[in-house]
Amino acid sequence: MATQYLCKACRGVLNVKTSIVLSAAKVNSSKKGLIYFNPELGNYSVTTHPSFRMEAGEEYTITCPICHSHLNSLKYDHLVRIIMIDDEGKEFDIYFSDIVGEKCTYKISDGYVEKMGPDATRYDKYFDVPEEDRKYL
Repeated sequence: MATQYLCKACRGVLNVKTSIVLSAAKVNSSKKGLIYFNPELGNYSVTTHPSFRMEAGEEYTITCPICHSHLNSLKYDHLVRIIMIDDEGKEFDIYFSDIVGEKCTYKISDGYVEKMGPDATRYDKYFDVPEEDRKYL
């Protein structure tokens, strides 16, 4: 079983061939389009249509292209959550920034938090939990 990425709302599969496909809309703007993310955690390459230019520092609302649910976290400011199921069938919550150019990813399961990217420390306040409290994540 290959790694799958799912919508947190409808659990529809978001990855097609070599990309994770999401919809994005710039906050306080009518600018919107599709984003193709590299499915390798820690690889921050993104592809968009040339007419949908994203500039560093811009914040986006990220939605599922299947059910149109918002994937931005209500719990953690500036983070988006999707689900990953690895090739062994284990499920993880994946969080990443909704701000263009920020390189941070969190992979969370069963109280274990793995962080990646040079900007991950910006969001440590959400995930630096004492070991004895991680079971509540």
